[in-house]
Amino acid sequence: MKKILIGIYILVTIGIIIVISNSSLLTPKNQKAIEAGERIYQQQCSACHGDNGKGQGAKEGTALNNQHFLNTYTDKDLFNQVKYGREGSVMPAYGANLSEEDINNVVAYMRNWQKKSIEMDVPEKISGDPESGKKHYDLFCASCHGIDGAGKKKMGTVLVSPQKLQYTTNEQLWMSTAYGREETRMGPSLKGLEGVRQLSKQDINDIVMYIRYMQGK
Repeated sequence: MKKILIGIYILVTIGIIIVISNSSLLTPKNQKAIEAGERIYQQQCSACHGDNGKGQGAKEGTALNNQHFLNTYTDKDLFNQVKYGREGSVMPAYGANLSEEDINNVVAYMRNWQKKSIEMDVPEKISGDPESGKKHYDLFCASCHGIDGAGKKKMGTVLVSPQKLQYTTNEQLWMSTAYGREETRMGPSLKGLEGVRQLSKQDINDIVMYIRYMQGK
């Protein structure tokens, strides 16, 4: 019995050592990327997006540090946003100035802001009527994002940037419209949430289709 207990103790000890060893290999590497990303962010991004990513920089920039934004986009999406920028906005393409490692480090820093997972109920198929979407857009969205989707300074982002529409899915446009961005001007629009706008899922489908329509205008 004593030998069995000693054997179990040895196995448990080995297991703990392996876990600690793996943690020591993974955590410092990730932390190193986050720290490197923070340095680049403060040098390149904070003037527009703010020191803490809340969009409170001296220049025009959207809020990145909010849970709905971070739950809407994957690391690859964030990478593309930094690399390719947003034509028609003040967001430049950093692909020519930063290495892929640099951009990945910035992404690691931004991802470190995410503190929770938010489940968003998105329709399986997003299709609708652009004409109906235009009516809703003109009434509820144009005051911040502009009649033509070109955005307004310190109010709403550019929606018709080629890079935004290329690297953003219909599902992501739907989530952004329906659930908004907490602690920003962009409140939720889906019926049943606490926003001023109370739109049905189909209303939001129509708005997404209209945004896609504006892309081809």
